[in-house]
Amino acid sequence: MGFDSIRLITFDCYGTLIDWESGLLAALRPMFLRHSKAIPDQQLLEEYGEAEAALEAGPYLRYREVLAQSVQQMGCRLGVPVSAEQGSVFAGSLVRWEPFPDTVSALQSLSKKFRLGIISNIDDDLFAESSKKLGVEFDFVVTAQQVKSYKPSPRNFEEALRRGGLSKEQVLHAGQSLYHDIAPANALGIQNVWVNRPSVRPGSGAAKPSVATPTYQVSSLAELAELAE
Repeated sequence: MGFDSIRLITFDCYGTLIDWESGLLAALRPMFLRHSKAIPDQQLLEEYGEAEAALEAGPYLRYREVLAQSVQQMGCRLGVPVSAEQGSVFAGSLVRWEPFPDTVSALQSLSKKFRLGIISNIDDDLFAESSKKLGVEFDFVVTAQQVKSYKPSPRNFEEALRRGGLSKEQVLHAGQSLYHDIAPANALGIQNVWVNRPSVRPGSGAAKPSVATPTYQVSSLAELAELAE
């Protein structure tokens, strides 16, 4: 992996820095155990990923609403009633989701050599809470709320390039989702690294499945930081 031309690394947050899959499953398991036998984790993630992607592809909604409606739609498909109040509680659980064990040290190491940015499908207030756990100051943060669109829309990446003020050749985007991050980065000609973390649903995690070839691939943020040294 060559870093000589890279001045800025942008990151997806949830799934790449924050353990999105564990946070989702911790909230989903008890909700979908109430009226039936346990639903396998892989199915819960698949159902969630499809519901969320469909909502994000429609008219813009705040991410809190996307979370709440996604779990309610899951309930309809799985035959488990989920109320609006339960959907709201589920959405609020995001601020308790924790970083992966390697996130803070890797970000701190990378911040010594590169500018760091965020491109996240999130609301400003939700990211503000998560950012307190990440241990670094980011050069900029592009949220879905700010641009009124969700990745894989190119608008989110184009705004990050605008704020970064650099050529594409000087930017590297790191993300866990082929669908949300690698495919759109490829389409825009942005070098990228797929952070292919272990998952109960290999290759996709809690995201909609997609086919895309990353510029580079690592299995953790720690591996990325080591390669950049």
